[in-house]
Amino acid sequence: MSWYAKHVVPRLIDWAMDRADVAKQRSKVIPRAEGVTLEIGMGSGLNLPFYGDRVTKLYGVDPSAELHAMARRRAAEVSRPVELFLQSAEERLPLQDGSVDTVVCSWSLCSIPDAGRALREARRVVRRGGSLLFVEHGRAPEGSVRVWQDRLDPLWTRIAGGCHMNRPTDEVIRGAGFELAELEREFLPGPKVLTYTYRGRAVAA
Repeated sequence: MSWYAKHVVPRLIDWAMDRADVAKQRSKVIPRAEGVTLEIGMGSGLNLPFYGDRVTKLYGVDPSAELHAMARRRAAEVSRPVELFLQSAEERLPLQDGSVDTVVCSWSLCSIPDAGRALREARRVVRRGGSLLFVEHGRAPEGSVRVWQDRLDPLWTRIAGGCHMNRPTDEVIRGAGFELAELEREFLPGPKVLTYTYRGRAVAA
């Protein structure tokens, strides 16, 4: 791993995701979590203040030691128990089958090398009928925007910590064995290649 990827990218991610417009999206999704909850791609722990009292236990997984350290500091400031796993969400999680009520992912599926594999692992640990709550950016519906997403993605991936701007989030979720129960899609303020947002809830079939 390069010095840039190890030390610069985590801080850029924390800075870029700690904005008012992003927080507004978090507030629409994260408080809906309940019971035993798993967050894949927890990053620096920016979602932590948005979890409500219905969450009884929170697990978070992320492979970046730098982001992991930031999340630990933020976890110390919340009242509920938080257990963090320093690993990729694609790897087998130290959780039993069907032991989780809610899975949360926010702006993380874009950066996981094999997002489908990570979601299949999440599908293994979530109970039947459990929820996947998500807010992600990805492939836009407009052809002119998609063309530029495809053109810019190879460069963007290299400078943005593996983030892909052109992943079809809804298709990835369905392909992992979840059924989409709610789905809202819209452009948020900013460059269209980066701001087409998928937000909603899927159910473990």
